[in-house]
Amino acid sequence: MPTVQINDVRLHYEVTGHGDPLMMVMGLGGSSAAWAPELIAELERSFQTIIYDNRGTGKSDKPDVPYSLEMFAADAIAILDELKLSRVHLFGVSMGGMIAQEIALRYGSRLQTLTLGCTTCGGRNAVPPPEESIKLLTAPREGLSDEEVIRRGWPLAYTPEYIKNHRAELEASIPRLLAHPTPTFIFKRHLEATYGLKTYDRLPQITTPTLVITGAKDVLIPARNSEILAERIPVARLHIIPNAGHAFFNEAREEFLKEFVPFLKAHPIGA
Repeated sequence: MPTVQINDVRLHYEVTGHGDPLMMVMGLGGSSAAWAPELIAELERSFQTIIYDNRGTGKSDKPDVPYSLEMFAADAIAILDELKLSRVHLFGVSMGGMIAQEIALRYGSRLQTLTLGCTTCGGRNAVPPPEESIKLLTAPREGLSDEEVIRRGWPLAYTPEYIKNHRAELEASIPRLLAHPTPTFIFKRHLEATYGLKTYDRLPQITTPTLVITGAKDVLIPARNSEILAERIPVARLHIIPNAGHAFFNEAREEFLKEFVPFLKAHPIGA
């Protein structure tokens, strides 16, 4: 996996497939390993996919310093600069969607399309998660193995029905996720960075064609947040997947791809 040096931090990224470039930004505490290989395989049939480890995750460096969404956005642009890509399609989920908003607001000329998955504008206009979700997200990890921490987080990402019917698939993903685990201190640094998110007043400035997509049963970032984003971004369209949770791109992969791929293809970079 290639790397790019950004000041004192080295970031790992991977490029596969052919076609218009598509950069994908993972969420809170997640490395590029959190993207299901099956999803990447589908996307790289049509696009040059660019996935990377946010600072603090995967094979990227993990400095124990304050992070910010602006810092994460600059990291993404540095990777595009390294690849000499002037424009890309951008897809961010959860915290990755927060980073994607900052990219669109600060570096809009670099984007052909913007897709915001299961994310929020933050601040007083956002709809917070249920209290039990916050408790589970921030629960102490002491005394739990890394495997147990992942299993404990499944109800935040998936519907109970999906967990029941796809337990073997979820279990099989654990070794991939733990090949380069995210330290607890990094998870806290990422979480602290999300507290600075306040894009509500700036969202009307986004002029990039935008798809806002989420699962109706998301218990971590309620779907109403996606409705707010779509209402505030003048060029946005909204798609809510009825029977999916926060990780809709895994739980309802087929429906997601049916909406996502045509949206990108409707805005080809070479046109």
